[in-house]
Amino acid sequence: MKRQLPKLSELRELMQFKKPELDPVKRQLDKALTVYDLRDIAKRRTPKGPFDYTDGAAEFEISLARARQAFEDIEFRPDILRPATEIDTSVEILGGSSALPFGLAPTGFARMMQTEGEIAGAGAAGAAGIPFSLSTLGTVSIEEVKSVNPSGRNWFQLYVMADREKSYSLVERAAAAGFDTLYFTVDTPIAGNRMRDTRNGFSIPPQLTAKTIIDAIPRASWWFNFLTTPQLEFASLTNTGGTVSDLIGQTFDPTISAEDLKIIREMWPGNIVVKGIQTLADAQRMVDAGVDGIVLSNHGGRQLDRAPIPFHLLPDVVREVGGHTTIMVDTGVMNGADVVAAQALGADFVLVGRAWLYGLMAGGRAGVDKMIEIMGSEIRRTMGLLGASSVAELSPDHVTQFARLAPRNTAHATKH
Repeated sequence: MKRQLPKLSELRELMQFKKPELDPVKRQLDKALTVYDLRDIAKRRTPKGPFDYTDGAAEFEISLARARQAFEDIEFRPDILRPATEIDTSVEILGGSSALPFGLAPTGFARMMQTEGEIAGAGAAGAAGIPFSLSTLGTVSIEEVKSVNPSGRNWFQLYVMADREKSYSLVERAAAAGFDTLYFTVDTPIAGNRMRDTRNGFSIPPQLTAKTIIDAIPRASWWFNFLTTPQLEFASLTNTGGTVSDLIGQTFDPTISAEDLKIIREMWPGNIVVKGIQTLADAQRMVDAGVDGIVLSNHGGRQLDRAPIPFHLLPDVVREVGGHTTIMVDTGVMNGADVVAAQALGADFVLVGRAWLYGLMAGGRAGVDKMIEIMGSEIRRTMGLLGASSVAELSPDHVTQFARLAPRNTAHATKH
C-alpha cells in the first residue's frame, strides 16, 4: 500500500474535541447507559444505610433475585419485514393517558435517599407525561406533590393504619388535591425482615455514629444536603423515629380486612387499585369486589421472601380476569425491555420503584429524568426491533418465558 503524509485538513476533521463538562453530577449522568449504571453512581454518592434500604429486600433477598431473573429468562421473537419507523409508546390507563407504558411506583422515605425526594420524582414524571405515585410513608405532603405536578397524573398509595381516622383523612386529602387513583395496599400487615437494615443499624432519620461518620467521608455532599435542608420527617405520620420495623409495627394494622376495602371504596371518588396481589385466587376475589385494578406485586421482595414472582403470575391472571379489570405489575423491573415483555404478556401498565430511586440518588431530579430517558429509549428500541409500532401491537407471540423454576407437583399436600 502506498503511504502518504496526513493532510492537515483531514486531521482537523478527526480532531473534534468535546467541550468538557464541569458539573461532576451531570458528567456522571451523561455516561450512564442503563439503570444499573445509575445504581453504581447512586452507591458511590449515598451513605450505606439509605442505599441498602433502597437496594435491599427481605431475608436472603431470594424474591428480588427471582423477580429480576424472571425478566432475564425471556426470549423475544421479532416480526421481520414489519418496519416500525414511528413508534408510539403511549397508553391509556385508568381513564387517562401516559406517554410511556410505565409510571413511578410509590416508595417511602424518598428524601432520605436524596434531599429532593418525591419533589424530584413528581416533577420528572409530570415532565415525561407519566403517573407519579406518592406513598403514605412519603416525605413530602399530598399538597406539595400536587403543586409540583399540577396537571399530571398523581396517584396515592394508602396503608391502613391502626388509627383509622388518620387513614380516612389521607384519603380525603388526596381526593381534594385531585389525585385520580388510590392504591389500597394489602401486602404489609407486618414488616418484613430486612436484614441489611438491621446489620447497618439503620434508623429514620439516619443517626450520626462513628460508623456513619466514616461512611460519610467520601459522601460529603449527601450529608451536607441532609444537614442543611428541612428536617427529614414523614408528611403523613406523626411518629417518625426508629427503625422501619418499629414504624410499621406502631402505625399499621395487621387486621385489615375486606371491610376496610369496602369503607375506603365508598369514600374514594376515583379509581381504586389493590396493590400486593400474589395469587390468582386473590386476583379473582378483587375483581369480584369490584375494584378498578390490581397490582401484581410482592412489594419488591421486601416483605415475604420466596413470595410468588409477579411476572410469572401475569399470564395466568391476564387469562382469567384480563377482560374485567386493569392489571399492573411491578417488582424487578430494571430495563425498558422488561416493560415491553410485561406489556406483551398482557399487563396494562408497569410500575418501577427502585429504578427511579437509583436515579434520584445518582443525581436528584436530573437523575430521575435520566432514568426515564433511559427506560424510554430501551422501550422504543425493543419495540422497533420487534416490529411493533404501538404498545397495542405487542402480544404474547413476541415473548417466550423460560421456566428456570417449576413446581414439583400441582397438587397441594394435605397436612395430617
